[in-house]
Amino acid sequence: MRVSDFQFELPEQQIARHPLPDRSASRLLQVSRAGGWQDRQFAELPALLRAGDLLVHNNTKVIPARLFGRRESNGAPVKPASTGREIEVLLTRQLSADALTWQCLVRPGKKVGVGDRIRFGDDAPIQQQLSAEVTERGDFGERQLRFDAVPDFWQRLEVLGHVPLPPYMSREDEPEDRERYQTVYAQEPGSVAAPTAGLHFTPEILAALAERGVQSAEITLHVGLGTFQPVKVEVVEEHKLHAEPYSISEAAASAINRALAEGRRIVAVGTTSVRTLEHAARIASVSSTNVPRVESGSGETSLFIYPGFEFRAVGAMITNFHLPESSLLMLVCALAGKENVLAAYRHAVAAGYRFYSYGDCMLVE
Repeated sequence: MRVSDFQFELPEQQIARHPLPDRSASRLLQVSRAGGWQDRQFAELPALLRAGDLLVHNNTKVIPARLFGRRESNGAPVKPASTGREIEVLLTRQLSADALTWQCLVRPGKKVGVGDRIRFGDDAPIQQQLSAEVTERGDFGERQLRFDAVPDFWQRLEVLGHVPLPPYMSREDEPEDRERYQTVYAQEPGSVAAPTAGLHFTPEILAALAERGVQSAEITLHVGLGTFQPVKVEVVEEHKLHAEPYSISEAAASAINRALAEGRRIVAVGTTSVRTLEHAARIASVSSTNVPRVESGSGETSLFIYPGFEFRAVGAMITNFHLPESSLLMLVCALAGKENVLAAYRHAVAAGYRFYSYGDCMLVE
């Protein structure tokens, strides 16, 4: 299967660079897995789902993972003095329980070698600054940083860090992004990109879904380096995803397995929820009645879903519109068929839907 088979044309003006004033005011394209679609509004979602559906959210929380700093020499900034933004660091994965060791992307990489030190927050009071040493270089050019111990690392990161907006937004982060590039149910810090299908939900929509009889469960997958990883191969099957950490509580697994056993539909909110559920379904033993089930616990997943994949847990999904030739678009095509999805995308383009993280969404069922 060729990566180029997942191409589509999108006018630049349809890339959503800012969120709508109201989270739930986005449009929703209802796509049938059997073929065809209907134009809807996201506010209609409670009426579109079925009583008894189990909606599974990813409750990861985006951290202000983009940092700017300067190299140090014997504890002092390297001369000549600059704006304090000589080195850009994107924290992509927490590697230690104390949150001081991280896998990172660094730019410009040529300036940063193992043993170098970087200070963040030159223009901030000393008690708010951070300092780190580069301890390793990874196979894909990433770096490992070990921050000096401070009593309030997360608080300093909140002060110094920037929201890691996707490159296609072509802008710096703004104060509103602190709230809007975060789901209303975000709880577990660790992601460097939002599970964007969840950005449309509001407390009012969640309450209406519960009143409708739609149940919900929360799982966690921390979005990492894979989100920024383009598909560089020509053949889909040769692409490999970076591993990302996930966690499914016993309560969530119980709710999911009960729904599967009762034949109720699992509706995943976003591709991250889909990948977590399908990974957990592949490491779990099948029930005595031959019904799929998921395994609770924590681990890592690098599951790559593309057309031909056999879904065991997920029956429907809510998802934003994704980049051409991306692994996320391939996942959606796996659930609803490549030609069907690409035709729906062409319709969305013609109908003026807003694309990508702050854009409109789809209900694929």
